[in-house]
Amino acid sequence: MTELILDDGAFTALSEHQSPEQLYDELISRVKKYHPSDDISLIEKAYNLANMAHRDQLRKSGEPYIIHPLSVAIILAELQLDKESIASGILHDVVEDTIITDEQLRNQFGNSVAIIVDGVTKLEKIQYNGDKLEYQAENLRKMFLAMAKDIRVIMVKLADRLHNMRTLQYQSPERQIEIARETMDIYAPLAQRLGISKMKVELDDLSLKYLEPEVYYDLADKISIRRSEREKYVSEIVEDVKKHISNAGIEATFDGRVKHFMSIYRKMLNQDKTLDQIYDLFAVRIIVNTIPDCYAALGVIHEMYKPIPGRFKDYIAMPKPNMYQSLHTTLIGPSGRPFEIQIRTYEMHRTAEYGIAAHWKYKENSDGKRVEESEAEKMSWLRQILDWQVNLSDNKEFLNTLKSDLELYSDTVYCFTPTGDVKTLPAGSNPIDFAYAIHSAVGNKMIGARVNGQLATINYKIQNGDRIEIITSQNSRGPSRDWLNLVKSNQAKNKINQWFKNELKEDNIQKGRELLLAFCKANSVDPAKIMIPEYMNAILQKYGFRDWDAVQAAVGHGGLREGQIINRMKELYDKDHPHIISDEELIEDVNEMAAHKKLTVKRGGGVALQGTDDLAVRFSKCCNPIPGDEIVGYITRGRGVSIHRTDCVNIMALPEDERARLIEAEWEQDVTSPDNKDKFETGIRIFTEDRQGLLVDITRCLTDRGVSILNMNVRTSRQGTATINVSFSITGKDELRDVAAKLSTIPGVIDIERTTG
Repeated sequence: MTELILDDGAFTALSEHQSPEQLYDELISRVKKYHPSDDISLIEKAYNLANMAHRDQLRKSGEPYIIHPLSVAIILAELQLDKESIASGILHDVVEDTIITDEQLRNQFGNSVAIIVDGVTKLEKIQYNGDKLEYQAENLRKMFLAMAKDIRVIMVKLADRLHNMRTLQYQSPERQIEIARETMDIYAPLAQRLGISKMKVELDDLSLKYLEPEVYYDLADKISIRRSEREKYVSEIVEDVKKHISNAGIEATFDGRVKHFMSIYRKMLNQDKTLDQIYDLFAVRIIVNTIPDCYAALGVIHEMYKPIPGRFKDYIAMPKPNMYQSLHTTLIGPSGRPFEIQIRTYEMHRTAEYGIAAHWKYKENSDGKRVEESEAEKMSWLRQILDWQVNLSDNKEFLNTLKSDLELYSDTVYCFTPTGDVKTLPAGSNPIDFAYAIHSAVGNKMIGARVNGQLATINYKIQNGDRIEIITSQNSRGPSRDWLNLVKSNQAKNKINQWFKNELKEDNIQKGRELLLAFCKANSVDPAKIMIPEYMNAILQKYGFRDWDAVQAAVGHGGLREGQIINRMKELYDKDHPHIISDEELIEDVNEMAAHKKLTVKRGGGVALQGTDDLAVRFSKCCNPIPGDEIVGYITRGRGVSIHRTDCVNIMALPEDERARLIEAEWEQDVTSPDNKDKFETGIRIFTEDRQGLLVDITRCLTDRGVSILNMNVRTSRQGTATINVSFSITGKDELRDVAAKLSTIPGVIDIERTTG
C-alpha cells in the first residue's frame, strides 16, 4: 500500500470565534476518537467547574475566558493524552485566576489533577522587586519539581503556551516581544528536548512572527509564490520513489513537508544565503511497517538517486536523546537540486511527532482504569534537571544553565563506551564530558583517556562514532579547576563544581563567613542584629539549605552572592523594627510634614516636587537615582527632601503609617533632555569570567564613552569568575543603558546589574 500525504507538520487548526459549546463538543469528539473508554464524566465535570469559575472573565480578545482552557485541552487531545491530562488542561487556570482553591480541586478531582494544575500555576503571590529573570527562574524551578511528580505537567504547560502564542496579537507590543522571546529561549527548545516536534515547529514559527515580523512575512510571501512549483517537484519525486518502493514489495506511506520558517531563517543566517539559494526547503518521508523495511527502502532510494557524501545519518541505530529515530539521507534530485528523505516506522513517526507524549502516554483499559507504567525512569535528562534544582541555589544561575543546556542540545555528537553503549554529548565535548556522563565517580578519578584504542589528550574533541575508554586511578586527587574551562556539557560542569563544594566545604564556610561580615561592614549593617535564628531560617527556606553552614559555603564558592543574603536579612529586620531608621532618613513630625504638603510646587536639584517650603533637595545614596528613573520624594527631619527611586528597597519596605511622608516627584524637563550635561552618580555590578586584560577592556570601554570612573573594586572566585563593582558619573538612564549594552559585548562578560548603592 502506498499513499501520499502533504503535511505541514502543525496541529490541526481550529475555526476562529467558535463558542465554548462548540469547542467542548469538538474536544469530546477528538477524545472519543482515540480513547478506549466512553466515560467522559471527569472531563464534563472539569468543564462545568471551569465554566462556572471563569464565567465573568474575558480574554484580551473580548472572548469568554473559557475559550482558552478548552483550546488547551483540544491541543492535549491531539497529543492523545489521558482524561486526567484533558481535565487538567481545562482547569489549569482556575486556581491562579479564580476563587477556586487547590484544596477544593484536590477534593473534587484527586491528587493527580491537583498536582498538574499546581505545576503550571505561576507564583503570583511572590514578589521579586521587579526582577523578571528571578521570577521566571523561580516559576521554571516550580514547574520542573512538579514534573518529577507527574510528567504531564510539561504537556499542559506547553499546550498553554502554544495557545497563548496563537492569540498573542491581543497583547501589547512589549508583551508580545517578551513572551515570544521566552518561548524561543525556553519553551520551543524544551518541546524539542522532549521530542514533540509538532509543538516545537509551531512555537518556533510563532516566535519568529513577533520577534522578526518582516522576516516572517517576507518568507511567507516568497514561499507561497513558489508553492505550486515546489508541490510539482515533490509530487514528481514521490511518484518516482513510490513506484520503486512498490516494486521492491515494501508497503509504505509517503508525506512531503516544507521546512518550517524558523529552520529556513536559521539556515539563511548560518550559511549567509538567500531563500533562492536554499534548495532543500522540503523533506520527503517514507513511513514503513518494520525496521528491516527502513533499511530496505534506503537501499532502493540510494540506487535511484546519488546520495551526498557525509549527509547520511542513522538515528535508528543511535537515537537522539529525545527518543527520535529515523534514517536521514540527502540526495541529488532529477533537476540537480538536493532534497532530503527521512525513512521511519509508524511507531517512530508517532514518537517523532509527539515525543515524550507518545512514550509517557497514560494508557487506560477499556474500563477506564490506568495501566501503571514506569516510563519516567527512562528520562535521564529530567533527573539531571532535578539535580540542578539542588546544586544551583541561585535562580539566575539555574535559568542560565537551563538555557545553555537547551541550546547545546541542538547540536550533538554520538560516541561509544568500550562495551558498545551509546553516549550522546554536546558537539565539542571531550573525554572529561564523557567520563562524567558515565558517572561522577569515573570523572572524579579520571587521569587520562583512550580514543579508538589510542591515548588522547583530555581536551580532544570527540567525533561521531569514537570509542572512548576512560583511565582512572584511586590515587587521583580529583578534578582540576582548569577542567571547568574545558568541558562543554553542563552536566560535567555541575558535577565538577559539586566535587569542589564537598571537598573544600570547610574552606568555603570560612570564606563565606568572611564575605558576609565584610559586606555588613562595607554597608554599615550590624551583623549581630540581623543574624538571628528567625532571619537565618527565612534564608534557609528561601534557598533550600539544610543549615547555616551550607549557606556560608554557597557564598564561599560563589553559588550565592553575599549581598543577596545580607540585603534580604536587612529587609526582614527593617520590617520588624520600623521605628529604627538611619540618621540620614530620620522622619520629622507628622504634623510638620502635613503642613509642607499643603504648599504648591517646589523646584530644586533638577526635580519638581509636591511641597514648597524652601526644603533642601538631595539624592539618596541608598539607590542613586538618575534622570530617567521613576522617583519619589521623602520628607526627612531637618534635612529636607531626599529623592529615591520608586523601586528603592528602603522605600518599598516603609511601614504603612510612614508612607504618608512620601510626596510626588518628577525630573525637570531640562534635566532629562538629551542636551543635558549634568552628571549623576550611579553604579553597576559586572559578573564576568576571570581573564587577563578584562579590567583594561572595561576601563577602556568606559573612558572611550567619556564616562568618569569614581570607584572600582574586583572580587574573584575559585570557579574562574569575577565580580566587578563600578561607580561612575553619568547623565541619565539612557546613557547608562548604552554603557551597559557596550560592556555586555566585551568577551567574558556574563551579566550586568545595577547596584543599589
